[in-house]
Parts: sequence; structure tokens; C-alpha cells
Amino acid sequence: MASRDDIKFLSNPKIGNRKKKYCRFKKYGIKHIDYKDPDFLLQFINEQGKILPRRISGNSLKYQRKVAIAVKRCRHLAMLPFVTDLLK
Repeated sequence: MASRDDIKFLSNPKIGNRKKKYCRFKKYGIKHIDYKDPDFLLQFINEQGKILPRRISGNSLKYQRKVAIAVKRCRHLAMLPFVTDLLK
């Protein structure tokens, strides 16, 4: 009889085995999000300059609000652009 390694699947058997998303701020104990650090805030915006939603970034609601405020303040000080093409 054929072993599991010999069987070719029509679909990937690892579909559905997602890594659990976590809030990096809770995990590493980050209390303050500095709006004067644009390199850190680049992790939370996409190529067009839009803020990534919670379901993609994995942040908790409390820290997602703080990230959004920090990104907006950083944009106001012209450290981050409001709109761009291929930011990263």
C-alpha cells in the first residue's frame, strides 16, 4: 500500500494551517509608539501609504488606534508621505 508521501494531492494539505496572529506590542511589552520614528511606522503602512487594518497587521484594538494616530502625526510633520507609489 502507498504511504502518505507517495500520494499526490490535488490541493495543498497545509491549507488552513495558519500561524496565529499576535499583537507585537503586547508580546514585547511596548507601551509607547513614537510618531517621530518613521522607520518603525513603515511596518504598518502599505506601498501606497495606506494604514494596514487590524486583520492584516494583527494589532489589538488599543494599539491599532495608537498606530493610526502616530502615522497621522508623522504624515503631518512630513516624515511619511500621505500618498505614494512603491513606498517600500
